[in-house]
Amino acid sequence: MKEELQSSFDILLNKLSDWGSAFVENLPNIVLAITVLLAAYFVARYTSKGVSKLVSKRVPQKSITNLISNLTTVVVVLFGLFLALSILDLNDALMSLLTGAGVAGLVVGLALQGALSNTISGVVLSFRKNIRIGDWIETNGFAGEVVKINLNNFIIKEADNNKVIIPNKTILENPLKNFTLTNRMRVVLGCGVGYESDLDFVENLTKNTVKEAIDQVETVDDVEFYFEEFGGSSINFIIRFYITSESAIEKLRAKNTVIKALKKAFDKEGINIPFPIRTLEFKTGLNVNTKQVAEAFSTN
Repeated sequence: MKEELQSSFDILLNKLSDWGSAFVENLPNIVLAITVLLAAYFVARYTSKGVSKLVSKRVPQKSITNLISNLTTVVVVLFGLFLALSILDLNDALMSLLTGAGVAGLVVGLALQGALSNTISGVVLSFRKNIRIGDWIETNGFAGEVVKINLNNFIIKEADNNKVIIPNKTILENPLKNFTLTNRMRVVLGCGVGYESDLDFVENLTKNTVKEAIDQVETVDDVEFYFEEFGGSSINFIIRFYITSESAIEKLRAKNTVIKALKKAFDKEGINIPFPIRTLEFKTGLNVNTKQVAEAFSTN
């Protein structure tokens, strides 16, 4: 029994001796590997701050800036880790680590496919120059001011002050109209006048009224006027003119101003804006003696 214990103790001592020799032999590599890791840590910190400052100048979203900054830190630290493992001649461990990271990345990617798609779309949207915070846009059936571009969703505030949250992937895959990219916006307004109206007079009066009501319309030639059709109770026309604006709400305000001005001008000149008229005919098949009906009413 004592001999077996002594033998085991000798084996343990030999192992410890071998490990000690190996440690002393690889001590320079260990020191160098630790130095590389520390250097990677400090380089990652300064690189992260530098990248954060550069990105914040181009991207207003703080979440995107933090994401890119953190990714930079991870990349630098991982590079230092792989370099340290190579210095220690731990190629097998390095390969195992890379394989495990690849498998884990594949599993996570499949499990979070939708979330990752929205995140990547958010990063792309943040770098697009034609979509900025404060722009007035129309997309996916909604129109409003861009309030925030997050990593996962896109928030716009409609004219009624309600906020709409749309997934970034949906924004990126569908058409988007940005009213802010141009400072000129065309306003189209329709109306109708009675059949008894002088159409030439109506056209001249309408153009002059729009010119007086909208400061941005300099001459009557800037107002387009077209009669469109003989309607059921009126002769219908449309007017078109441009205003300088970067917000769709200005379009509504211009329409509001012109409608009130046209109503006052038409009322002043006695021009009728007819409402729809319907004639109802009832065929009952009854024979009515109008003479008897008249006598009955006169008796009463």
